[in-house]
Amino acid sequence: MKLIRFGNKGSEKPGVLLDGKRMDCSAHFEDWNRDFFNGGGLKILQDLVNEKESELPIVPADARWASCVPRPGMIMCVGLNYSDHARESGMEVPAEPILFMKAANTISGPFDHVPIPRGSQKTDWEVELAIVIGKDALYLGSEDEARDAIAGYCIMNDLSEREYQLEKGGQWVKGKSCPGFSPLGPTLVTKDEIPDVNTLDMQLSVNGDLMQNGNTSTMVFNPAFLVHYISQFMLLEAGDVIATGTPPGVGLGMKPPLFLKAGDRVELSIDGLGTQAQHFIE
Repeated sequence: MKLIRFGNKGSEKPGVLLDGKRMDCSAHFEDWNRDFFNGGGLKILQDLVNEKESELPIVPADARWASCVPRPGMIMCVGLNYSDHARESGMEVPAEPILFMKAANTISGPFDHVPIPRGSQKTDWEVELAIVIGKDALYLGSEDEARDAIAGYCIMNDLSEREYQLEKGGQWVKGKSCPGFSPLGPTLVTKDEIPDVNTLDMQLSVNGDLMQNGNTSTMVFNPAFLVHYISQFMLLEAGDVIATGTPPGVGLGMKPPLFLKAGDRVELSIDGLGTQAQHFIE
C-alpha cells in the first residue's frame, strides 16, 4: 500500500494512493500515528481497501500533499552511511552508525516551499531513504525482528545548514533543525511493495541539474541493521522516522561548494517511492 496525507497545515487527513488517485480514509482512521501502527492499523487498512475501495471518497485534485506521516516522536538520522559519500566528505567510513537527532517539528510536505534560514549562506540538500517504524521496538534480538518492526519507506530531503552544523560548535542538530528542513513523502510505501530496499536508485537535481545519483547498495549499514542497532540504545516508537544517510553529490562536497538560495527548485526521487520537489524562498 501507499499511504498519504493531505490537507492544509494543521488539519491534515489520512488517505491512500490507489491507481494514481488519492483516496480519503479519514472517516475510518484518525491519522497514520503511533496508535494506528501499534494497533495493527496496516492490516485493518488493507482489509478496508480490499472491501470498500469503491466507497472511499476521492481527494480533491488541488488538495495539498502533506507529509506521509504526522509529526513523529523522533527523527533519528544516520551520518556518513554511504561509503562514497564518506569519501566525498574526506572522512573514514564509520565502524558503527553515527547517530544524531533532528527536531521533529521540521517535518513538512513533499511539495511545500522551504524558507532559507535567516542569514543562511550554506543551506544544502540531501536525498535520503527514510524508514518509518511500524511498532514500538526496544532491544530487538535480530535483524529479522527489525525488519518486522518496519512499516515502510519514504523519501526525505535531509536539508542541512552547513555553517550551523559544522562551524558553530557542538553537535549537528543546529544545522539540521531549521523550519521545513525535513520534507517527507509523497507516500509511505509499505515494505511488502519494495522487493529489495538495498538496491534502490536515488537522484536529486537542483534547477534541473543532476547533483546526486546514487543507490542504496552503497549504504554502510542497511535498514534492518540500523533498526536493530538503534533499538539497543533507545525505544523506537511506532511512527518514528529514521533517515538513513545520503549518497555523494551534496553541495558541501563540490569544488567550490554550492549552496541553495531563494528561487532554487530541488527535485528528488527514489525507485518505487515517488518524487518530491521544493521551491526555496526567503
